[in-house]
Amino acid sequence: MENKERELVTVTTGQEGRFRWAAVSAMLLAIGAILRLVSPSIAGISPNWIIAMYCLAIVLFRLPASRAMGIGLVAGALCLATSKSVFPYGNLISEPMGALVCALVVGLPFSMKLGRLDLRPAIGALCGTLASGLTFTTLAKLILGLPLNVYLYGMLPVVVTMTIANTVVAQTLFYPVTALLGGFVAKHREEDDRVSK
Repeated sequence: MENKERELVTVTTGQEGRFRWAAVSAMLLAIGAILRLVSPSIAGISPNWIIAMYCLAIVLFRLPASRAMGIGLVAGALCLATSKSVFPYGNLISEPMGALVCALVVGLPFSMKLGRLDLRPAIGALCGTLASGLTFTTLAKLILGLPLNVYLYGMLPVVVTMTIANTVVAQTLFYPVTALLGGFVAKHREEDDRVSK
């Protein structure tokens, strides 16, 4: 009786790592949610790390609008769960809007570099946070019937402060996160380029 060795057959589909962007985005959103829960308020303002993290994910992977809005919806649900606002449900609209604007800005076909410094993370986070904050505060004003003075002098300064903070956070974390992920992000972009051709 002959002993036949079994051969291991490996099937390559070309789909390996297809959802890397989703795994990294989920990790960044989870980190953002934890930081949001443990970060203390500074002058009554709590940093929204979740926005900075989804903007960073969108910039890292240059996500199209549809994927970005999916991330924004998940971010909105996380913000809803961790919100200290009197109008938490506004996050379900404001975060997809912020993610969409970030994706559209990041996808613009021109360089956003200053010498060797890539400013895409800062610009993406700035536009995304501003869109998210303005959407949220405008919805809150309209639905809760807040006075114009509260909107202009109480809410908009918070949006501006949050926008500045997220812009700095996204730009600061971009290079360490890119280095940590190594070829992970570059490989994703190469795969997406092959699919789109």
